[in-house]
Amino acid sequence: MKLDTRAMRHLTSEDWRVLTAVEMGSKNHELVPTPLIEKIARLRGGASGVHKSIATLAKAGLIARMKEARYDGYRLTYGGLDYLAMHTHAARGHVYSVGGSRVGVGKESDIMVVADSSGRKRILKMHRLGRVSFRTVKANRDYLKNRQSASWMYLSRLAAVREFSFMQALHAEGFPVPEPIAQSRHTIVMSLVDAPPLRQIASVPDPAALYADLIALLLRLAKHGLIHGDFNEFNILLREDKEDPTDDESKITLTPILIDFPQMISMDHPNAEMYFDRDVACIKRFFERRFHFVSETPGPFFKDAKKTVGKDGATRLDAVSEASGFTKKMAKDLEAAIREQEANKADDQDESDEDDNEDDDEDESDDDSEAGNQEPLVIGDRVLETQEGLQALSPSDET
Repeated sequence: MKLDTRAMRHLTSEDWRVLTAVEMGSKNHELVPTPLIEKIARLRGGASGVHKSIATLAKAGLIARMKEARYDGYRLTYGGLDYLAMHTHAARGHVYSVGGSRVGVGKESDIMVVADSSGRKRILKMHRLGRVSFRTVKANRDYLKNRQSASWMYLSRLAAVREFSFMQALHAEGFPVPEPIAQSRHTIVMSLVDAPPLRQIASVPDPAALYADLIALLLRLAKHGLIHGDFNEFNILLREDKEDPTDDESKITLTPILIDFPQMISMDHPNAEMYFDRDVACIKRFFERRFHFVSETPGPFFKDAKKTVGKDGATRLDAVSEASGFTKKMAKDLEAAIREQEANKADDQDESDEDDNEDDDEDESDDDSEAGNQEPLVIGDRVLETQEGLQALSPSDET
């Protein structure tokens, strides 16, 4: 679903209290009874005020009734969750206005350009587990407990908490990641990195050097006890950095920026070797297919990377989630969901690989982008232009 913030300016404080009451009631009810909403909201206008707000929220699509429900009540929609998160970010000054288009649209998240109260552009990532990736999944899910709507929102919140936690730890340790700014519910606000994903790059001046940088980054993560888990061309941005920004002839350095961390795991995970080997294989396969580059050096291998964990004073970042309140049960629930997500994404990746084999020089449409087919970007001859999706913020979409 696309975020539409136009109704936010028309909601009263009473409407926000009722929407928050529905969210609170959703912790124990998929369909929150209307009397419970009245009890939690505690409006001065009593039941009549609550019903007035319910009508306003339902009209805006922030709450909804369930068909054939056995009692009168409402459930929180993803739109309502979006509004609650945006309301929190706006109150803290992290988000003041929202751009008119999405930078990326994936199966598990939406990515938008926003601006804070001082006009600085940021990225807003909204996790949306359960949207497309899981609709065909029939496996038993203990964590759903027959409450699919609330559970998907719960899992989306877990994904955001986990990603923000890892991003904070990685940024503090000097890893090339976006700067984490704020997190609320299923959303994250981070710094805007003006760089395209590796997927959109047609050629680079020195594939061997870029490959070496990426392998070094993967091994650096391992040294800190982490495996990305989805280390591929979609989750690596490639930024151009000039030694002298004022000189057009200045030497350009390509800096990989790592994104997307909900699936990140510890080097001590039972399936760590499989995930590590898969990350290595993804990079090798992409470089061979896109840049026709094959490294003469075998590996890296998990057993060698495992020996470096915590060496030379490297901080063990794999414990950061539990240290920040991310419990083992939360990790178990999220990991189960991500495994199902990966099973559904495998078919999409196979189709994408077939397209690449048919024509390596033809750029494929990006599954995570709404901008449509774009010409591949060539790095080395000129300064990279800003992506089409990063447009000026629309004043009509102020929060």
